[in-house]
Amino acid sequence: MEFLVSVSSASTTFVDRHIGARRQADVDIMLKAVGYDSVDSLVDTAVPNDIRQETALRLRDALSEVEVLAELRKLAGKNKTAVQLIGQGYYGTVTPPVIRRNILESPAWYTAYTPYQPEISQGRLEALLNFQTMVQDLVALPIANASLLDEATAVAEAVLLMRRANKNKSEGKTVLDADVLPQTIAIVQGRAEALGFEVEIADLSQGLPDGDINGVVLQQPGVSGRVFDHSGVIAAAKERGALVTVAADLLSLTLITPPGEQGADIAVGSAQRFGVPLFFGGPHAAYMAVRKGLERSLPGRLVGVSKDSAGVPAYRLALQTREQHIRREKATSNICTAQALLAIIASMYAVYHGPDGLKAIAETAHNHARTLAASLKGAGIEVLHTSFFDTITVRVPGKATQLIDDAEARGINLRRIDADTVGVSLDETTTSAIVADVADIFDATVVDAGGADTGFGLESGVNRSSDYLQHPVFNTHRSETQLLRYIRKLSDRDLALDRTMIPLGSCTMKLNATAEMEAISWPEFASIHPFAPDSQTEGWRELIADLETQLTEITGYDQVSIQPNAGSQGELAGLLAIRGYHLSRGDAQRNVCLIPASAHGTNAASAVLAGMKVVVVATAADGTIDHDDLQAKIEANQDVLSCIMITYPSTHGVYDADVREVCDAIHAAGGQVYIDGANLNALVGLAQPGMFGGDVSHLNLHKTFCIPHGGGGPGVGPVAAKAHLAPFMPGDATTWDAASGATDVPISASRFGSAGVLPISWAYVKLMGGAGLTEATKSALLAANYIASRLNEHFPVLYTGEGGLVAHECILDLRELTSRTGVTAEDVAKRLIDYGFHAPTLAFPVAGTLMVEPTESEDLTEIDRFIEAMITIRAEIEQVASGDFTLEGSPLRNAPHTASAVVSSSWDRAYPREQAAFPVHSLKQDKYFPPVGRIDGAAGDRNLVCSCPPLEDFEN
Repeated sequence: MEFLVSVSSASTTFVDRHIGARRQADVDIMLKAVGYDSVDSLVDTAVPNDIRQETALRLRDALSEVEVLAELRKLAGKNKTAVQLIGQGYYGTVTPPVIRRNILESPAWYTAYTPYQPEISQGRLEALLNFQTMVQDLVALPIANASLLDEATAVAEAVLLMRRANKNKSEGKTVLDADVLPQTIAIVQGRAEALGFEVEIADLSQGLPDGDINGVVLQQPGVSGRVFDHSGVIAAAKERGALVTVAADLLSLTLITPPGEQGADIAVGSAQRFGVPLFFGGPHAAYMAVRKGLERSLPGRLVGVSKDSAGVPAYRLALQTREQHIRREKATSNICTAQALLAIIASMYAVYHGPDGLKAIAETAHNHARTLAASLKGAGIEVLHTSFFDTITVRVPGKATQLIDDAEARGINLRRIDADTVGVSLDETTTSAIVADVADIFDATVVDAGGADTGFGLESGVNRSSDYLQHPVFNTHRSETQLLRYIRKLSDRDLALDRTMIPLGSCTMKLNATAEMEAISWPEFASIHPFAPDSQTEGWRELIADLETQLTEITGYDQVSIQPNAGSQGELAGLLAIRGYHLSRGDAQRNVCLIPASAHGTNAASAVLAGMKVVVVATAADGTIDHDDLQAKIEANQDVLSCIMITYPSTHGVYDADVREVCDAIHAAGGQVYIDGANLNALVGLAQPGMFGGDVSHLNLHKTFCIPHGGGGPGVGPVAAKAHLAPFMPGDATTWDAASGATDVPISASRFGSAGVLPISWAYVKLMGGAGLTEATKSALLAANYIASRLNEHFPVLYTGEGGLVAHECILDLRELTSRTGVTAEDVAKRLIDYGFHAPTLAFPVAGTLMVEPTESEDLTEIDRFIEAMITIRAEIEQVASGDFTLEGSPLRNAPHTASAVVSSSWDRAYPREQAAFPVHSLKQDKYFPPVGRIDGAAGDRNLVCSCPPLEDFEN
């Protein structure tokens, strides 16, 4: 009772709970180490005065968790749930509660980082390998990636892949079947316009059009629902030297002959209907699979099987050198993160249901569609296609609008194609009662299709006969108990933010508060179709408009679009806006994009995809832009300069004092300034990129605004712009017409992108308020400078700004130590695993370094634990230098240490087991052991295996 009384008197706000080191005693300790009397004086020194914003953020005062959740309930109540039969690439599905609760809503999964440190990512890597195997089996192609962003942009990636791979027809046009999803056609046309290649839309059931063809895209089933044997069209395309992509519905492939067996080179699509909610358009995991020979051109991430130092099978990201942020302007895609969390959910859906369960779900939806088609035909209504999977198209001359309205009045959404045509897409959630209601809307009586020959179904030539999902992982976990334990087993193999600080520079892995996450799985948000009528989405649109307004205020721009569903897509959107602006002024020749050598690699890749030519600007010795080189590049490209892309604070973690000077020089030359918002966590409340020289920026809601990383996605990359670029911001792919000359090129399939996770950022801003957001930024600066000051004597901080200070991150330079001892930054990264830490960012932006970002969410105890680990590791480096043991025999080179290695009876290393496993005393009570030792990445690339290996490979 005394304990309850003692804690009940405490009064804290959400800001107190978000900011880790907020107690004055902790702040004083950190300030003393840095050498400042106050946080404000530190900030005043670090942040250049000429970029500081003059007024506080004009945002509503902070709300409590209870108040925010009440507001979210009101917004959710303004949305209207309905039976969603619109289809068009988005379908009702059931997220098994065991998956919803233990993955979608579990911080062990949603706070994980991209698996660049594979030894501590074996759980999520196995789940992603399951996803790849699931896709490969269903589409019958040998290599699949670990997800892309959405179906429309995945098709665009496939089109670009065909254009790269098909060198014999590199100048040929791309042909899209008229039955491809409308939003997909718009996205491909928008990309094609920027890159200058021809796209033709044709009814490919009538054969191929004339002319040279580089690649062909088919949809199976088509948006109309039509299913036909594509093998003839595919064969004809190949005879004419074209490559072929099929956009395929994964669930339908349990019944339909898969693309690979029909001869396709590439298959793409969405895994949304494998248990991922509609989410008002996303996030949803897209997929891509390719035939043999195309795997090294595959965009996105690829999980492969390798071995660790003991020869144990282990997973890692394969073909790392193909990562787009490494290839920069030579990149073939700007994809960085994708939709890992949603891919994991989809893979677990397949694991839970298995091949028989998936087929049963597909057959149920198909039979409901057959029943409805037969019922409508019996009432004299024309059904346009007899061969379909789950979607039927009916002709109702002049009655479409009335029927759609009648259906909506009964809580059912149908697809209005035109005034005479309606589409109905049935799915996993469809019941016999729903079928009867739909039939009644059309004044039809249900005819039981049963086993009768109704004339509707799948043509015999498209029925699948091959097996799929035969690996034991898809045939073992049938009970909830089994799946629950499998999910827990995998999460226990990983290190995520729920167990440790993730001190990654440039990636801002901060608290994803439970109150922020709470609303995303509410049905009033999660079950809304992206193409539902506006009358049903008032709450969603109010939340989105409010969030865009808040982001506008925070950034100092005039307009924000949240449509881009990743940071890379926000970059592309910003560059396309700049391109559109120059074109509108008759400056088509302005296509040169200046990019500092230190920039994020996706910058250069995005510029190439926007049709720009990349010119690199050198970096000075102090990490700033080399002004002499900048001026020379401006003068050399005076008439063709389109823009510069800069990151602020710089990629080196410093507030460059010359940012206004750089912006002014570009503007004077007629160019625009793109400011990468990756480091906005160091600006919010202190400075606004839209006010110190930026024309456009992308933001990372999965960094600064608390959407969790999810092991490599979801992300949201809004684009913010000044008023003169507003006409060129992303438009709606469902209404955009390439032929009309519209300037608002769409960037993702749905109007609001990955809307499903926007309540997280909305709640974060409301919970913090303007003052709280500003305090968070200041706290991030204090934490980073505290680490820099504590570690500088052990690992020199490479770049600093005014007063020897850094921004929200610092780069630790190990190059001299490596030269002297051979110990590498990678050795330190792997050794940190033994201390229970995820490593800082390795070798970026400078090879041989570690970039550390503690964020404002970490408390002093955790930061000191990291510092202790780094100092202890530094002592181990000295042991190598002094000859206590060789580099190859050191705990650094042999890290990380598995439990099996430590308890082995054959331990013969020069250092004791205790030093290997418990290098600091605190680990003796709370210890994470990695499931595998250091992984041999090169072996995995030499012997590329990207599907589930047989279980005997894991037997000792």
